[in-house]
Amino acid sequence: MPHLDEEQLSLLALYADWDDEGSREHLRACPSCATEFAALRRTVDAVRTAPDSSALSVPGPQVWAGIHRELGLSPSVQEDPLAGRDVAAANEARQEQDEALPPKAVPPSDAAPPTSITQARSHPRNSSHQRNRGAWWQRTSTWIAAAAAAVLVAAGGIWALNRPPQQLALAEAQLTPLASYSATGSARVVETGDGARTLEVTLDKDEAQGYQEVWLIAPDLSKLVSLGVMNAESGTFQVPAGLQLSEYPIVDVSDEPVDGNPAHSSVSIVRGTLAS
Repeated sequence: MPHLDEEQLSLLALYADWDDEGSREHLRACPSCATEFAALRRTVDAVRTAPDSSALSVPGPQVWAGIHRELGLSPSVQEDPLAGRDVAAANEARQEQDEALPPKAVPPSDAAPPTSITQARSHPRNSSHQRNRGAWWQRTSTWIAAAAAAVLVAAGGIWALNRPPQQLALAEAQLTPLASYSATGSARVVETGDGARTLEVTLDKDEAQGYQEVWLIAPDLSKLVSLGVMNAESGTFQVPAGLQLSEYPIVDVSDEPVDGNPAHSSVSIVRGTLAS
């Protein structure tokens, strides 16, 4: 059963009403994807609640650089959006401090016109309004965008940790029928990231009178290695470490009687030669 990819999991975690019933049905049946989804939901729940910005420390420019690199953003948004925040914070603090101090006494000739003082004091809401607007990183909409970025980064990390090893196809063969049989199929040797090799065999039907056994055979038919019994129309078999496919390139599926004899019955259903 194929797993959900990181984009599907991220959308489901971000939006509770995301219209993808097929993916939600998969989550109910797949413990692996359900575990990843639960981890992403915890991330979303953690970042969607707007924090008390007064207790937050502003991250350095290397944080945005890491997010920019991880998400593959365009060069137009490469500059740290928090650049200059220290200067802005210092100006705001200085403004609040000046407003809290009583006005200084000045000589009459140097005093500002009374109308200026009256106008400044008659609109105290202006400076308060500017302070309440806050920096961009304190606004709810920005936190939601940051949450989305955090979910995507988390999804990428979780997916990288949990995805199965990538496979590399080494050789393939088309399997054609022998003697009085009519089954056809294919065989493929794949290698995983840890170096293990497997032979994947698929037939369009099972024609064995006894049972099917899968073999790798030398070109002159003088040597052969049994990989195992195939009880269905397909199977995956471990290729022994150190076995050279060039020395055993023929894939053979035999019809074996239940007689206790481990040797090849000399009755082959299909056969094909591996080619890279």
